[in-house]
Amino acid sequence: MTETSGAPVALLSAGPAAPGQEAAWNLFTSIPMPVRTDERWRFANVRDLDLSAYSQALPIDAMTRKGLVARSRGLEMAAGRMVFANDQLLAREILSDLLEQLGVVWLPLEQAMVEHPDLFQQYFMREEAILGSQKFAALHASQVRTGTFLHVPRGVEIDLPIEAFHWLHGRNGSCFPHTLIIAEDRAKVTFVDYYESSDMQAPGLACAVNDLWLGAGAQVTYVTAQSWSRQALAFQINATVVGRDAHAKALFAQLGGRHIRSESLSHLRAPGGRSDMLAVTVANGAQEIDARAFQIHEAPNTASDLLYKNSLDDAARTIFAGLIRVDPGAHQTDAYQKVRNLLLSDDAEANSAPGLEIEANDVRCTHGATTGQIEQEELFYLLSRGIPWKSAQRLIVEGFLHEALERLSQPAICAKLVALIKQKFDATNFWKS
Repeated sequence: MTETSGAPVALLSAGPAAPGQEAAWNLFTSIPMPVRTDERWRFANVRDLDLSAYSQALPIDAMTRKGLVARSRGLEMAAGRMVFANDQLLAREILSDLLEQLGVVWLPLEQAMVEHPDLFQQYFMREEAILGSQKFAALHASQVRTGTFLHVPRGVEIDLPIEAFHWLHGRNGSCFPHTLIIAEDRAKVTFVDYYESSDMQAPGLACAVNDLWLGAGAQVTYVTAQSWSRQALAFQINATVVGRDAHAKALFAQLGGRHIRSESLSHLRAPGGRSDMLAVTVANGAQEIDARAFQIHEAPNTASDLLYKNSLDDAARTIFAGLIRVDPGAHQTDAYQKVRNLLLSDDAEANSAPGLEIEANDVRCTHGATTGQIEQEELFYLLSRGIPWKSAQRLIVEGFLHEALERLSQPAICAKLVALIKQKFDATNFWKS
């Protein structure tokens, strides 16, 4: 294997996890590493994507297991919780007896492959990664060992959120979290994934994939809270397929990582479907958060609304490239795309490239991007009331991000995300006094 192929030497020695994954491994090794001249990687620092240092993560010992399960603190009220570390299931709690009574199937991915093979084959990674990370999607498919499988039957509504924690433990290890959610007609569920590193200074590789499938009239809210190590390289590839009169709402909170590549793809395939795509980013130091989004309106009378909000300090960089595409015949499409960047340092850099591709009449589509700094009048107002300068900036940033958080319409999850944002402020020297 040549260096130009981008195959990680340590992962290559491990090989695919199962014989059926060999084709995905061969695809991964056959695709060249991204180059910046590729429009899908425009603005990105592709030199950060070297995978050669990473290896298969080590098994979790009993003492570490106990500590990570104890650290997996999410919402006060949840219907169920799973905890993984290094692609190993550590704990599974069903906190609501109604799940099994209602016929909900919530299993580790490897168990679902055996017990529900038809469903698994029908929905697992069926949508191609078309936003640039096909190579890394193939790597995920060749290495994935576990994750969560959730099947909500027709007409079933789960009132409390379901949570999953995915930990990366050890230096230069790798993990491949996967979440597969199938919501049948008129089903309703909220799911929260937490991505975390046990050591915030340890380098590591994470490559996560989420598949969300919504039947007619289904409602799915999906939230990712990403707090990988400050030295982590991570990919997150999301594909959402929205059926007739269904509503998908997804929010990605980007807090950790050294280089994060996030891709979100929404297919609106039947009339009445709607997709809300939200993101909040708190970046400082030398972090690079690279977000790509694609809203594909394949049927008439569909709607999508994207709002990404980024705050940047120090020499942090963010990238947003998004496209709304309206296919021929997808009339009465209603689509929005907006990214807003708040720069807290002269060295911070925000790159934004929203776009439209419309092949139908009778549509309403808008897109835009803004970049600015803290208004001095706002800062002066808070300072004049005795609020310290550092605290005043934090309050302004929290207020700036709140617009995206409140669109979740989930107060408990919103409060949890605010707490995680404050935790980052406290854990890093986010501003200099």
